[in-house]
Amino acid sequence: MSYPCPTSCPFSVGPASALEFPVGQLHRFRGSNAVPGEVDETKRNVLKLLVAAGVVGAAGGGLVAGSLQFAQPPTVGLTSFPRVQLLDLDGSPLTVTNVEKEYNAGTTDVLTFNYPLRNEPNFLINVAPAPGTSAGASNVVHGVGTQNSIVAFSAICQHLGCPAPAIHYYPPGMCPQSPGGRPFYIHCTCHGSTYDVTNGAANLTGPAVLPLPQVLLEWDQTDDTLYAVNEVGPPVNGHLDTLSGDYGVGTSSQLSKQSPVVACNFPS
Repeated sequence: MSYPCPTSCPFSVGPASALEFPVGQLHRFRGSNAVPGEVDETKRNVLKLLVAAGVVGAAGGGLVAGSLQFAQPPTVGLTSFPRVQLLDLDGSPLTVTNVEKEYNAGTTDVLTFNYPLRNEPNFLINVAPAPGTSAGASNVVHGVGTQNSIVAFSAICQHLGCPAPAIHYYPPGMCPQSPGGRPFYIHCTCHGSTYDVTNGAANLTGPAVLPLPQVLLEWDQTDDTLYAVNEVGPPVNGHLDTLSGDYGVGTSSQLSKQSPVVACNFPS
């Protein structure tokens, strides 16, 4: 026997088809008593989620972009080593005659020029003996001039990157020590590393384990001028590539002079 459900029956038969929304999702049905223009809560929540996701995504994207900006080194640099004319302290062309007259193995001032980038200082050193002395050298590795004694090396220590004048050339007698039996050398006061100026700035004492990069000089004998034309050895400390990390110096680079920071703190 069947009993027909009166019109006041408190339930109704559900739809036979699949639900039009995911199971577990709250959904407000719009019935016969719905107020015209009533907002569907599901759509409202979805829109809220989309707006929130957009704000978070934009903020996150900004943070990532900012992080990448500081994490990546500058993209500026050069594609090859340029030929750069060296200028004397007064801005005039630097000549071999002036270098051999004014600087020698006994010079205590720190003489530097930038090459190939603006933030890469290098020493200019003439290790020829001072007049009337025998302390010095000639025919050194990559040396130029009448005695092949003028050389240039990076002025940034290969240990932890201490720059000149904390690292500089020590003439004979500046300190009582003679690392590797050398009476003159490049020494870093930060941690005591020393380099052989007569042999491509090879290491004499640690803690540095790499030699200083050496700038190759060219002597133009037609007018006695000097040029920086290339660099050999490992990259300059702090640069993944010696040609990357700043802008080039241009067509010329002028010498500057500093007083050395002296500390005879050699590794024991």
